[in-house]
Amino acid sequence: MKLLNIDYIPGKEIEALGIVKGTVVQSKNFGKDFMAGMKTLVGGEIKDYTEMLNEARQIAIKRMVDEAESLGADAVLNIRFASSSMMQSAAEVVAYGTAVKILN
Repeated sequence: MKLLNIDYIPGKEIEALGIVKGTVVQSKNFGKDFMAGMKTLVGGEIKDYTEMLNEARQIAIKRMVDEAESLGADAVLNIRFASSSMMQSAAEVVAYGTAVKILN
């Protein structure tokens, strides 16, 4: 499955199959959340949250690809990500794009 952040595949004719998306709501456990709160007092990267969001993006991508495959797609174009805070220590991550079939 090709995953591209452009709206075409160079040199290929494509057929758009529709919008596909994958979504996940992810959180950290209380202990890690507490330590992350302590980190905000001194500043710097909160690595546990960075890891959580990276994992959430991978899950969202996998779910988007699964949906595209169910449509018979060869690629997903114009991929975008969105995220939002669902509650104090949980974030929603959405991956979405256009599923396409490569014709030639």
